[in-house]
Amino acid sequence: MKDNYAYPLDLSWSTDEIATVLSFLNQVEKAYEHKVEAEAVLNSYAAFKHIVKSKAQEKQIDRDFEKTSGYSTYQVVKAAKAKGKGLISLGK
Repeated sequence: MKDNYAYPLDLSWSTDEIATVLSFLNQVEKAYEHKVEAEAVLNSYAAFKHIVKSKAQEKQIDRDFEKTSGYSTYQVVKAAKAKGKGLISLGK
């Protein structure tokens, strides 16, 4: 993980929307750095999808976030869906 990186945010989003997207990205970070509840990831992902409706924009955010942080939103959501309940961790 890189210590300092920028979050891929859309400046047209409202403050609440930015907070929702950041909450989801924070869940992704927790999955790599510690452990996180699969349900918490899926809930924050559902809220994220209310803001980022297009698959193309979601994929772009994933690419940008992975490029700067080394963390894949796609891999975390995939792991959370596979687990369903309980803790997940993608850290090494």
